[in-house]
Amino acid sequence: MIPIIDLQREYQALKTQIDQAVGRVLASGSYIGGPEVSALEAELSSYLGTPHVITVASGTDALCIALRAMGVGPGDEVITTPFTFIATVEAIQHAGARPVLVDIDPQTFNLEPAHLASALSERTRAILPVHLYGQPAPMREIRAFAQQHGLLILEDAAQAIGARYCDGEADRMAGNLGDAAGFSLYPTKNLGAYGDAGFITTSSPQIAEEARLLAAHGSKTRYHHIRPAGYTSRLDALQAAILRVKLPHLESWNARRRQIARLYDEGLKNVVETPYQAPYAHHIYHQYTLRTPERDRLLAFLKENGVGSSVHYPLPAHLQPAYRDLAPQGSLPESEKAAREVLSLPMHPFLEDAHIEQVIGAVRRFFGA
Repeated sequence: MIPIIDLQREYQALKTQIDQAVGRVLASGSYIGGPEVSALEAELSSYLGTPHVITVASGTDALCIALRAMGVGPGDEVITTPFTFIATVEAIQHAGARPVLVDIDPQTFNLEPAHLASALSERTRAILPVHLYGQPAPMREIRAFAQQHGLLILEDAAQAIGARYCDGEADRMAGNLGDAAGFSLYPTKNLGAYGDAGFITTSSPQIAEEARLLAAHGSKTRYHHIRPAGYTSRLDALQAAILRVKLPHLESWNARRRQIARLYDEGLKNVVETPYQAPYAHHIYHQYTLRTPERDRLLAFLKENGVGSSVHYPLPAHLQPAYRDLAPQGSLPESEKAAREVLSLPMHPFLEDAHIEQVIGAVRRFFGA
């Protein structure tokens, strides 16, 4: 079976350095925070070009803590997309606010800015666009709408570390396109820890300070708590040390993902609908996602032929049993249709060309091409 991702290959490629990093931390006796975490935050700040990086325990925590640090809370509404991992919506609710869902662009699967006006109310406080699959959302239009109406922007950049927004000005990294951003470092991400991890970026010293307080029990100094309802959301030194080994390889890994995407594009042209890259986007292909009305049959066929694949995501948020009060079925048709049609192919930087050809060949055989 050709797996959709191969974390064992990644580890073997960096085994010596990772083992040394883990041994260094174990010998240090410092396991929570400390110099490894501080160094990782500085290195992420340099890579992303953002002045403030706050590491936390997960991507979900990054979103929730960032919202609270931005001042979003009970009585507020946050506009977002239903076609995302559920953590996007969970974070809004954990902050005490109400998610308001708008439909997606069927080409990019990202939030469609033309729908923002219909979701605006007196309670709207922020917009939470998702850079889905590694492609930035249309931030020029989203930023213009937010500025016009005095709204905050929190980027869900969980899948987009290294993605860039190229709009004729200087290219900007995802994570620098709003008031703050939340990133995931879950093991399967383009930059992944060996456990849960995440971080927040912001250019605002006030948001950064508030996020650090909330992530550590509302405390700036030990046993002195100045914010209520804080979190235990600290990155441990082992994860930081492992991530520091991986970070210097991220650009080359993302470049390989883009190369694999081009090979898929060429091999599947005029066979099936392949991912659309927006003109402004430097897509880093966290997922390479096809769409076809024959999705379920294609998934089964690929499995029978030794090719892994996965559905991201089979249900939009408003059709999940826990969230059916957010919007009625049929009200977000593009998200609902995408959930029936999307299928992600194997995508990771250690995917061999021979395996790429096998994947392409299997998809082509299914469609009789």
